[in-house]
Amino acid sequence: MSSASEPAEVATEPEEPITKRGTFSSLKVRNYRLFAGGQVVSNTGTWMQRIAQDWLVLSLTGSSAAVGITTALQFLPMLLFGLYGGVIADRYAKRTLLLITQATMGLLGLALAVLTLSGTVEVWHVYLIAFLLGLATVVDNPTRQAFVVEMVGPQDVRNAVSLNAANFQTARIIGPAVAGVLIAAVGSGWAFALNGVSFIAPLTALMLMRESELHRIPRVPREKGQLREGLRYVAGRPDLIWPIVLVGFIGTFGYNFPIWLTAYVDDVYHAGAGTYGLLNTLMAAGSLLGALLAARRGTTRMRMLVGCALIFGVLEAAAALSPAFWLFAALLVPIGLFGLTFNTTANSSVQLATDPAMRGRVMSLFLMVFMGGTPIGAPIVGWVTDTYGARVGFLSGGLVSVGAAVVVGLVLARIGNLRVKVDLHRGKGHPLIAFVPREKLTAAA
Repeated sequence: MSSASEPAEVATEPEEPITKRGTFSSLKVRNYRLFAGGQVVSNTGTWMQRIAQDWLVLSLTGSSAAVGITTALQFLPMLLFGLYGGVIADRYAKRTLLLITQATMGLLGLALAVLTLSGTVEVWHVYLIAFLLGLATVVDNPTRQAFVVEMVGPQDVRNAVSLNAANFQTARIIGPAVAGVLIAAVGSGWAFALNGVSFIAPLTALMLMRESELHRIPRVPREKGQLREGLRYVAGRPDLIWPIVLVGFIGTFGYNFPIWLTAYVDDVYHAGAGTYGLLNTLMAAGSLLGALLAARRGTTRMRMLVGCALIFGVLEAAAALSPAFWLFAALLVPIGLFGLTFNTTANSSVQLATDPAMRGRVMSLFLMVFMGGTPIGAPIVGWVTDTYGARVGFLSGGLVSVGAAVVVGLVLARIGNLRVKVDLHRGKGHPLIAFVPREKLTAAA
């Protein structure tokens, strides 16, 4: 495990072949099997609520900007308090914290269900519950991320992170499809109700875990300056700070799909909730494929991180300019694949490069810039989409992602004293384009 004194890993590109693991190797661990089973149920409910929530807000207001405000409010607490969530995750038992946060999110889902089914729901109710969900997420997300290592150990972190993503994307396929049927048949309220009930599964899984089989990480005692300590730690590590910067830009401007997809369905294709669910399902299918492919990788590389971000942005721009519905829908699959590969690569790279005592704080910063940027990006993207149309809104997100990938890639190459090498006579297992140390190119010349 890296420490603050070790050299940054951006300096070189490893030349050894990528090792592969079994796609489902983490599921051999009993505690992780319980965790994964509970999460797939609650994640399905969460996606049902997300689709129903976006459609409810659009139905109440007729505004893409209002959908953006809802999204922003849900992620605003992460921007304001995200780093404190990491401090809490490092100080207290993670399993106990997760029992509290998961129960809270289930109760909030049930509250929104009661308001909707009773016919008294107003848009400010949705705003308030979105904000309260965000507060629970401040503690839940960094705790859940750091808890992965305690369940599976460092040797299976990459695999477990990828399987978590596959779990989430499986739910993303099922959830929108079920939500679309429920909204059309009986309204949004029952989707919220099922989401609230779904949290029984992860709560049961957490209670059934064997504490003796967890990989214990010593808790950090309460001291002053722990927040500043975490920030200084990341600031001194180029292999942490620049991936986090890239994640921040793409999370803020490139992941605003609730805004774009509702606008495309409503304004461009003049369709209903079923089409919205279909588009989300197609993107989720690509994301699931990306997660399963990532689960087989034993290592991660910076060039993969930057490359996936670049391709992701290019595909978004292509989808924005697509002249036909079938082409737009088809492009959502590779968008999901490369977006998910980027996310899991960044997540596992940052976790493995971080000292265990710092992991909660570092992951809270990672999640703060990825999710906490949404309150900034979502209203801007929502306004652009309302003012200039869905195509311009989607295109702007893609172009920002491309620009961020290019800039961060150049910075990482400069820090690592690397240059681009093009090998037209590459053999099997060797890339056409690679970053190599400048000295190697000089020697070759």
